[in-house]
Amino acid sequence: MDVIKNALEKMGYSAKDGYEMPDSLYRFPDGAHYRNEVAGIENVKVLEAMIDESEKRNVPIHRIIATVGGATVLTNSELKELAQIAAEKKYEVIMNPYCSRAWDGGRQYATPEGYVSGMRIRGADNFYYVLKDMERCIEAGIRGFLVTDEGMLSVVSQLRDSGVFPKDIIFKVSVFAGHGSPAGAKLLKSLGANTFNPLADLTLPMLASIRKVVDMPMDVYTTLVDSMGGFNRMIEAAEIARICAPIYLKFEPGKSEGDIYKTWVEPDYLCFLAREKVRQVQTTMEWVERFNSTLKCSAVGPADLAIPKA
Repeated sequence: MDVIKNALEKMGYSAKDGYEMPDSLYRFPDGAHYRNEVAGIENVKVLEAMIDESEKRNVPIHRIIATVGGATVLTNSELKELAQIAAEKKYEVIMNPYCSRAWDGGRQYATPEGYVSGMRIRGADNFYYVLKDMERCIEAGIRGFLVTDEGMLSVVSQLRDSGVFPKDIIFKVSVFAGHGSPAGAKLLKSLGANTFNPLADLTLPMLASIRKVVDMPMDVYTTLVDSMGGFNRMIEAAEIARICAPIYLKFEPGKSEGDIYKTWVEPDYLCFLAREKVRQVQTTMEWVERFNSTLKCSAVGPADLAIPKA
């Protein structure tokens, strides 16, 4: 008798990845298998470039990951304008609050070996600053936030439950939280996550094993910055959607996370990337249609999105 295997099965887990790769039993509330997520919409100018390209190509964008470099760098009026435009276009906005991605005073994370220690919030001061930045974003109308730290997820979920934060805000757990297993996914859901980004290089059976234990949406990289591998999974997108529904196909090409989100360095390049991401969405949707035309993508602005309250 394999005691460990039996114990895992009693807990609802499997001792192996989901090599059978069955169809997912779950869908978005509108019945769709997948939606499209564009990361790196750092300011209004970049958002406008993305909108222009998506309308030219007639490509649906459902969620944007905004201010990856930190909402802190935007003025109050810029935050409100971004929220208003997103509300008009019916985009869900997931905002990264505070400049904590190796851009605060801590530099261990920015070193080759320090990077593996994880993107966690350092100290009580920084913890408070993140919450204050969330507060300011909520006042501007934002209803979705990116979280990289399980401790922070636990606290913001309690703030939401207690009414300090609005009940309608959602929390997306970033890839930088480093989860890639069924147990990790189940933990995040128990802490209040509404959606999560697993590690970018998981195989299809690995993704299937996660879908077996949680029903919340997963956000899977279709294209990825060079510094994290630079791969694309466009041709796999249909299988990813079939196995993992409900799923956000995530698009984030570029040089590196550290380079492409400094808006004061290459602003025109960020606008180019926004347009390129939309082109990649179109290409991926064409591949999905070629391989499995039964898979459904949501129309623009489904009712369950955390659209800003402009």
